[in-house]
Amino acid sequence: MRLLCVLSALMVLSSCGDDGLADQLARDQARKAVNPVLAERFPGVPLEPATNCVINEASASEIFQLAKAGTTTVSQTDVELVVQIATRPETIECLLKDGIAPFLVRGL
Repeated sequence: MRLLCVLSALMVLSSCGDDGLADQLARDQARKAVNPVLAERFPGVPLEPATNCVINEASASEIFQLAKAGTTTVSQTDVELVVQIATRPETIECLLKDGIAPFLVRGL
């Protein structure tokens, strides 16, 4: 039921022409699927910056899939998608720049 409500809200917002709001809602929901996967698969990585990098490097269809997973249970397919996005060169570059570097600099 929750999935149906979220998907309905995203569809209504998309049809109203407010793509920015629909995109933000989908990204927020996708974070609910990405966070636990990153915490389990990449322990020690700063969770919020890493999640932001994964979300920012995901395509629109990937965000939609992860948003659906964020409203239900994260499947093995969803886990594989998060790992795939997290290990892309662009995501790793983001992690090095925005995800890990600020913590390394603070430690100096």
